[in-house]
This record gives sequence, structure tokens and C-alpha cells, in this order.
Amino acid sequence: MEFLNNINNTLIDAIGPLGPLVVVGGLGLVLVLVALPLLLKKRFDPMDKFRASSGVGPKNIVKEPKDSKHALRFGAKNDKLDKFATFLEPQKAEDLTAARLKMLQAGYKSKDAVRTFHAAQFILGISALILGVAYTILTNNGEAMTPVKLAMTVIVPGGIGYYLPQYWVERRRQTRQQEIMDGFPDALDMMLVCVEAGQSLDQSIIRVSREIRAGFPALADEYEMVAQEIKAGKDRTTVLRDMSERAGVPDVSSFVTVLIQSATFGTSIADALRVYASEMRDKRVMRAEEKANKLPTKLTLCTMMFTVPPLLLIMIGPSIYEISNVLGKMTGL
Repeated sequence: MEFLNNINNTLIDAIGPLGPLVVVGGLGLVLVLVALPLLLKKRFDPMDKFRASSGVGPKNIVKEPKDSKHALRFGAKNDKLDKFATFLEPQKAEDLTAARLKMLQAGYKSKDAVRTFHAAQFILGISALILGVAYTILTNNGEAMTPVKLAMTVIVPGGIGYYLPQYWVERRRQTRQQEIMDGFPDALDMMLVCVEAGQSLDQSIIRVSREIRAGFPALADEYEMVAQEIKAGKDRTTVLRDMSERAGVPDVSSFVTVLIQSATFGTSIADALRVYASEMRDKRVMRAEEKANKLPTKLTLCTMMFTVPPLLLIMIGPSIYEISNVLGKMTGL
């Protein structure tokens, strides 16, 4: 802290009261100028060669960069964030896959969800930083600023703006997973009824997705996606495993394992669904009992915080008032 105070005093002596703010703004401007060439760099689109050869596209084709073979994917024709992909997307395939999976678990299924997420982080962070600088300039009144005050009014808002999209996505992800977890036992019961009525597993999945959409739309979307992928000819085992990854819920992963094992060993799907649906109902009852057992502890804490202080004030307040009057009279004598 003493080192920062020395730097702050040196800047104030050299530039003036707004010296630290001027230096921070200058560094931000330098970073923006350094990042602009990367943002405005146009990525090579392999389809441009085909358009030019067929006479549809422009004849001036951007030459393919040397590292284009390492690109993870190319944007669509109407992708407005395509030229910012280098800046807004992870450059490693593992990082991009993890970010994409997180967006899917939060309910954002667009292929540009990762770019939009990082763009929101960048825009909100810079906007909050600029607002913090403007607020500091307007409320400074020519006074010297300490590093702590400068950090509280400039850096902290920028950090909040940068991490706000991450908090939003994480909250959406947790809410969606909780919705899937709440509706999964009912979905299994309906699927069991459909299978025992003579429908196949694929038909029961389609029927369940229609029936539970009003109450649990996230789970209905997952079932509908499974049904569409199976219709498209994708392997059922792969489709079910993809569903467990998108949901990110242990109950769904266990259900997928049960179905795969049932299909592998040739056992009855209806029997497997009956046993697993019973376990899911028991687990839902245990979750409800767990929440009910936590309730007295939470109520006790709230009671101590909001009931005991007013009660003490009512019981002890008059005595303290009388004692203060008596002490005042004795002091006056």
C-alpha cells in the first residue's frame, strides 16, 4: 500500500490532482489501440474461392492465411461477429468445447453463443470502466485521490461489468438443471406408462416431450432434441449420451446408463424404467425431506436476527432511559 501511495503522490506532483486517472485512461487507450488490428483482421472464408469461381462472389478474394488450417470453425454468411472470432473465441479446441458445453447447459444453443458471451463481457466491462472514469471526474472536484478510492470507483465497476455475464450464465445453468431434476421423475412415470401401453421408446420420448412442455420446458427440449436426432439416423447410444452431457444432471446420466445397459444385455426396457422411476420418486421425497429438515435451522437464524433485537429494545429500553435520567440528575446536582 505504501508503494501505491508513493506512485500516486508522484503522479499527482507530476501531472496534477487527476494524474492517476489520466494514467489509467492512457493505459486503457493504448490497450484498445493494440487490440483494434486484431479485431478488424478479416478471417479467410474458404467459400470465397467457390463463389469467385462460379461468378457469384467478388473477384477480389482474400488470400488464405497460413494458419487457417488450425481454425476451429468458420462463421456463417450472416455472422456479424465473424471478424471478431479471433478475439471472442478460445483458440484451443478443448477450451472452445468446454465453453460451448457450458452455454448448452445454460440453454443457449446458438452456434454463436460463445462469441456473444465474450462480446457481452467485453462490452459491459469497458462500459462500466468508462462510467467509473466519468463518475470519478465529475465527483472529484480537483481533490487528490487515493489508490483505494480510485480502485473503488474505476476498477471495481469494470470488474463487476466483466463478470456479470458469467454470473448470469451460471445462474441460468443452475436454474435449468434444477428444472430438469424436478421434472425428471414425472417424465419417467409418463415414459413408463407409454412403454407399457405398447409404444416404442422413440415414440414414448416424443409423447413425453409434448406432455411435459407446459411444466418443464427445458426437459421437454432435451427429449425433443433426442427424438429429432434419432429420426435423423444418429445412433441411439450416442444421442442419449449427448443428452446427459447437455443436461449436466447426475439423474439423467444414470438414466442414460440404465437404458444403454438394458439395450446391451437385451433386458426389458419397461422393467428397467419401472425400477428406475421408483428410485427417482424416492429420491425426490428424500430431497423434499432434506429441505424440510433445513427449514427449522433457517427459521431459527431469522428469528434471532429479526425478533431478538426488537424484544431486547422493548424490555431493556425503558430501564436504560430511566437510568440515564437518574444519572443526569445526579450529574446536575
